[in-house]
Amino acid sequence: MGGAVSAGEDNDELIDNLKEAQYIRTELVEQAFRAIDRADYYLEEFKENAYKDLAWKHGNIHLSAPCIYSEVMEALDLQPGLSFLNLGSGTGYLSSMVGLILGPFGVNHGVELHSDVIEYAKQKLDFFIRTSDSFDKFDFCEPSFVTGNCLEISPDCSQYDRVYCGAGVQKEHEEYMKNLLKVGGILVMPLEEKPCHSESGKSRLVQLPPVAVRSLQDLARIAIRGTIKKIIHQETVSRNGNGLKNTPRFKRRRVRRRRMETIVFLDKEVFASRISNPSDDNSGEDLEEERREEEEKTPPETKPDPPVNFLRQKVLSLPLPDPLKYYLLYYREK
Repeated sequence: MGGAVSAGEDNDELIDNLKEAQYIRTELVEQAFRAIDRADYYLEEFKENAYKDLAWKHGNIHLSAPCIYSEVMEALDLQPGLSFLNLGSGTGYLSSMVGLILGPFGVNHGVELHSDVIEYAKQKLDFFIRTSDSFDKFDFCEPSFVTGNCLEISPDCSQYDRVYCGAGVQKEHEEYMKNLLKVGGILVMPLEEKPCHSESGKSRLVQLPPVAVRSLQDLARIAIRGTIKKIIHQETVSRNGNGLKNTPRFKRRRVRRRRMETIVFLDKEVFASRISNPSDDNSGEDLEEERREEEEKTPPETKPDPPVNFLRQKVLSLPLPDPLKYYLLYYREK
């Protein structure tokens, strides 16, 4: 499925196309899509197709079309602090985007039938945490993945605020899916399709991860990073003022004056003569000034500066032992 929007040259252009077609409608969803490059979840030899609005499958690895994921994200109505269960979590691409919105106090669990896909998802998650420029811009709810059949979840598992099932579900299992929801929760899933089966063909209950209680050390890291982000924001605001552009200075409109030819009548004789105009002496200067103004209006073509990770710079400048600094940075490479 897919093909609803034009392909993009890069991730941002793909998101622009999804916005224009009204698949992405809210700022939170847009930020999550822009923060995670879809191509990072493709195998290297297939990355040329990453920005097309098409599903991709290779062996057990599967990615839905961008238009499908954007509709799902919008339908889930995600908010910080909610709990989310992804049934058929696949590469972890959707779960990672959801984690950017849920924040550090949310719950983010995924169930995937194939163990090799779970390993692939963990590798991609680790790569995102270690290398992505976007990681430090968000408070991330890291997803946890378990292997199993989404129709064989233990009945004593916790319920969730939001549930998404990417695998097809028959109508007879609709109530089963609804039982995974908390009161007032949202369930997004396809109906009337062939249900999934476990690899062994034998039924076994899937134990979902327990709802983790964060350690005091981890809570301190979240609080410190949050405080530093606020300081950076305050410094940016004070440096740039209130964010409003200064009223542009009024520029006097330049009028290019023409030479004046004057005809003088003396009795019955006519004399044509030129009467000098004081502004004529400045006409060359006016033309030169107009040329300079045009040059100022046209900015030179330069490559944009690489993004600066101000949070990382702040943390590294703190008078703390290096191990603690890198703990605050989640041991990221950059």
